[in-house]
Amino acid sequence: MSALATALAYQRLVEQSAALRLLRADHAPVIAAVLAQHLGAPGARLAADDLYELVDGDLEVLRDHVDLPQNARGYCDDWRSAGFLVRRPAAEARGETIELSPDAVVALRVLAQLEAPRSTITQSRLVNLAQAVRQLAIDTDPDVSRRLDALRAERQHIDEQIARVASGEVDVLDERQVRERLGEVLLQARDLPGDFAGVRARFEELNHQLRARVLDSDDPGAVLDDVFRGVDLIESSDEGQTFSAFSALLRDAERSSELESDLAAVLDRAMVDTLEPESRHALRSLVRDLKRGSREVHGVLTEFARGLRRYVFSQEFQRDRALRDALQEALAAAVPASRHLKPYAPLDRELELSTLRMTSVGEIAVHDPMEFRTGATLAAAEPTTVDLAALAAIARESEIDFAELIDNVNAVVDGRGEVTVAGVLAVAPATQGLASIVGLLSLAMAHGQVRSDVTEVLAWTGRDGVPRAAEVTTHVFTRRIA
Repeated sequence: MSALATALAYQRLVEQSAALRLLRADHAPVIAAVLAQHLGAPGARLAADDLYELVDGDLEVLRDHVDLPQNARGYCDDWRSAGFLVRRPAAEARGETIELSPDAVVALRVLAQLEAPRSTITQSRLVNLAQAVRQLAIDTDPDVSRRLDALRAERQHIDEQIARVASGEVDVLDERQVRERLGEVLLQARDLPGDFAGVRARFEELNHQLRARVLDSDDPGAVLDDVFRGVDLIESSDEGQTFSAFSALLRDAERSSELESDLAAVLDRAMVDTLEPESRHALRSLVRDLKRGSREVHGVLTEFARGLRRYVFSQEFQRDRALRDALQEALAAAVPASRHLKPYAPLDRELELSTLRMTSVGEIAVHDPMEFRTGATLAAAEPTTVDLAALAAIARESEIDFAELIDNVNAVVDGRGEVTVAGVLAVAPATQGLASIVGLLSLAMAHGQVRSDVTEVLAWTGRDGVPRAAEVTTHVFTRRIA
């Protein structure tokens, strides 16, 4: 590629890339700091009103150092227009959610790497590179004899390692090597949010492209035939197949459990305690973040595929094509007319715009007066005396009595020190049955520790008087609950 072509390509990238737009913005440090604070976590997504409230709090502090005249809503609207934020309808409730765009994730990643640069030439990276190249050479070699030689050499190497370990010769990595390899793992884990956001953005782009193919093609037979045959074109694309393979690998119970066990074993090593709390948290939540990101992108993929099918089956694309044809005819007639008549010239015509919403006749519903009847008028009830004990009993039926559970935990911790949930139940049985078990586990997750490598049996008696038990991961209370 010539220097001119490369320069033009970079010029287009500078003009269109939201990541570069963020990096060269007037208040780039403020924008990056605020977005990283509230939306920088993997899969972070906030309701619009909640984000406005948080950003307003940040602006009050930042205005002592930087001139920031707008409020949070104004800045968030500007950032969304610039491509830093993505606004989506909330699935669980009315309203909208806001999350980082893929370009914003890339920009924040660049700033984080510049602030805390990591060495790119490490022993573990070079070893991984050499292993990947060798494995690629083996997997692409059609010669059976060379493949057998490589496998025999690998087996001999493994046998030698087994013999050394059996004789008590164990090579344990030193602290420098451990930190180096953990750094590689954390670096890849830090890239996951951007990777998931990029896949999601690519699916959105592919969805628009497929709809444009259906709409713009004079003979959309290939797309329509595949849709009517039940083929999800988005999921069968190269990106869809690649992500589906990754998602299937992650959903494999055996491999997923192996990864969780390996991470738990690494976290139990003494040298991991020297890492920063953020790094330990990233390792501990790695599998959860992978599954959550995969689940979100898979949901987007499924929704796009279903939406494309609905777009065709509902014949909506034909209405859009008719509208497109009408617009094209109007534009074609406007071109010759523009040579004789300016757009701002007055016309001796009046155009009355319709106030009715243009829609299909099939959407009209028959008015049913019974839908608006609420039944007999409620009569005023006679005032009665409220039984506080009865109200307390009703409250215990509908809610977990956390006050009782906290008192039980504090009493046992004061007497014994560190105690598991089973130890608390041995002293103070579950008065609310399963609800008490759930409450204790919730309190332990928030105020104690979870030891994933050990399990314990929790016993309780249900409301029907039947004793029950469950084996769960050990949850430990290490201190009083304030």
